[in-house]
Amino acid sequence: MMGSIDRILTTHVGSLPRSQAVTEVLFAREREESRDSDRDDAVINAAVAEVVRRQVEVGIDLVSDGEMSKISYATYIARRLSGFGGDTPREPGQDLVEFPGLLRKLAERGSTAKYRRPRCVGPVSVKDLRPLEVDISNLNAAAAAAHPMGTFMNAASPGVVALFQPNDFYRTQDEYLEVLAAALTSEYEAIVRAGIILQIDAPDLAMGRHTMYRDRSLEAFEILAARHIEVLNHALRNVPAERVRMHVCWGNYEGPHHHDVPMQRLLPIVLKAKPQGLLFEAANPRHAHEWSVFKDASIPDDKILIPGMLATTTNYIEHPQLVAERIERFASIVGRERVMAGTDCGFGTFAGFGPVEPDIAYLKLRSLVEGAQLASRRLWS
Repeated sequence: MMGSIDRILTTHVGSLPRSQAVTEVLFAREREESRDSDRDDAVINAAVAEVVRRQVEVGIDLVSDGEMSKISYATYIARRLSGFGGDTPREPGQDLVEFPGLLRKLAERGSTAKYRRPRCVGPVSVKDLRPLEVDISNLNAAAAAAHPMGTFMNAASPGVVALFQPNDFYRTQDEYLEVLAAALTSEYEAIVRAGIILQIDAPDLAMGRHTMYRDRSLEAFEILAARHIEVLNHALRNVPAERVRMHVCWGNYEGPHHHDVPMQRLLPIVLKAKPQGLLFEAANPRHAHEWSVFKDASIPDDKILIPGMLATTTNYIEHPQLVAERIERFASIVGRERVMAGTDCGFGTFAGFGPVEPDIAYLKLRSLVEGAQLASRRLWS
């Protein structure tokens, strides 16, 4: 993981707004339409080059490919792994179930994902490495042209794959998780071999509480979340911790979130994960106060905190002064060298939808950079 000894570095969670051209390619691929694959590949390649250029232009240090090739951060694996088919009915989080009026409004304005969520219907194994190889090639080429400080690439955790693609084949959920971990290992290791920082997306560790495990007790959920960590750590056994970071969130949607598991209960579990970097929500109204939880936590000396300084479901542009204040709170707890400025979640969680206007998303990122610069001047003065 890239820490810093002279200023606060900036990054984000990964997904960025996709153009209509990119969205059309992704949905056509999902429908397995007969198209000009070379032309579609060129659309994605150009989109990666553009989003990397824009990230560097606004001053982001550690950039990604914006997940341009992925229809969503979890279901993309159906193109890469065997054993998946069909679709899964949408089951909203418990917080939205209790407010059907809000749920209806979200659906009416397009906030409900329209891509397929295939289920596990057969043996899971690696099917096609080419999509990953193309992703790596596109990102490295874009970085060679734009010259960011560093790059990262998102990959789904075994737990989040299980969250969005339910198991209809394996005898137990635990067996399903283990098989997923074995299949995803090659993706994790290939990203790191390519010189890219691996970001594990693991919203199952928080959002899973009010979705997948909503009927379990909090104590039972904690045991299950800990098991998700064990399986992930095994999948990362050959990857250096300093080359990996992990994103945890409660769901990137505008809702009550009053059933979110508190950070106080979650943090001891996620700190046992191997990745050195930890990205988490710290800007939105439901979790902004939880910076104080870290004051009393036993945070390993090698962990780097990457708290969200920007909310990703609102078009408000956070003031750089607010960003700086948030950074300084965490720096006062673990030290300035162990804090990186990030975002609560992605700006393009799935293709075809983004609550934040694309140009505003980049203005928010610019504010993140300006806030980090302001905090750096104060912290290194």
